[in-house]
Amino acid sequence: MFRTLRPGQLALDIALPSVLFILTAAAYTTRPAGYTIVLLGMCSALALRRLAPAIALSVAWAAALLQLILLLAPDPANFAIPVVLYAAASYGGRVVRWVSFASAFVGAALIAFYVIVVPSWTTAIGAEISTFGLANDMTPVAQVTVGLFMFLAFAAFFGLAWTAGVLMRTWRLARESRQAQLLAERDVAVEQERNRIARDMHDVVAHSLAVVIAQADGARYALAADPDSADQALRTISSISREALADVRVLLAQLRFQQTEGPQPVMADLDRLYEQLRGAGLDVVVQSHGQERPVATGSQLAVYRIIQEALTNALRHGDHRGPIDVHLDWTGPELQLWVVNRAKVELPKAGTGHGLAGMNERATLAGGRFGTTLVDGLFTVYASIPYATVGVTR
Repeated sequence: MFRTLRPGQLALDIALPSVLFILTAAAYTTRPAGYTIVLLGMCSALALRRLAPAIALSVAWAAALLQLILLLAPDPANFAIPVVLYAAASYGGRVVRWVSFASAFVGAALIAFYVIVVPSWTTAIGAEISTFGLANDMTPVAQVTVGLFMFLAFAAFFGLAWTAGVLMRTWRLARESRQAQLLAERDVAVEQERNRIARDMHDVVAHSLAVVIAQADGARYALAADPDSADQALRTISSISREALADVRVLLAQLRFQQTEGPQPVMADLDRLYEQLRGAGLDVVVQSHGQERPVATGSQLAVYRIIQEALTNALRHGDHRGPIDVHLDWTGPELQLWVVNRAKVELPKAGTGHGLAGMNERATLAGGRFGTTLVDGLFTVYASIPYATVGVTR
């Protein structure tokens, strides 16, 4: 029922009715005793208009009806009525909003009746309304005409205040909706960035550790029989570890400081990737068909990571007795790539691990397609990546 107000709003809602009460009471010191109650009611409604619109509307109606019953003339405190209508339309709930809408027309009718008709009935000395407004000897036609005019005028005045409240409510809700949308978009962007960093972290760590493990195993077996091979393996381990550490530092810096992206691998780095895996014991055979065409930088990263993950999976799970074939086909409307190796394990189930899901996501974000097959013991990773638009260079 009660809304939460900011300190500035609360201070204004206390100061404004207080000033109105003091000035109006000082200007009308000779009014009847009941006038103080009416003035206090109008000022209370004005003070509660944003804090509790329903209560404010009820208090304003109670004060207005008491004013009618006591036959008091209008005064500056009545200007609280359109302000309360505005607040009820702007801050009130659905029921309060429509009750305030009806109040605008009912109040206008009561004012017209009160100012035009009541004076002709009132002859009591203490009735202020008998000396207010128009002459009491108007003809019935004139009374109806003036009364209708006053009803339309006050209905338009109150209706304008109510409409302004509805418009302010609509603007405020639109602004809040826009802010919520911006917050949601920011959260989505942050989540996407974290997912990107997680994918890159997985690719870097998984690939590097797979190569390091393969080299370490080879060095352990060759240590006694072939010290030179063991030394070369240890050099490869050192190089791969340093590169992985540098990549991980870049990714962690992005995650911690939200800085711009660091250097990302592109297709020109594939040859170095092939050499690393060959040094780890894989027989990587690369075949390229057709003339190379421009590929966007983001798509190049997708191609690199897909091939890297596919070769890393082949190193970890594949049968190393046969070659690992990498095919790049530039002849079609999109770049087609296949990585084929002989598997020694079953095809991974959907939803297990991060490698296949990450490759699929990279291909999808690049606007392409991704798939895997296991036929006659051959595990194939397939991806189709669109070429760059005109003007984008590799």
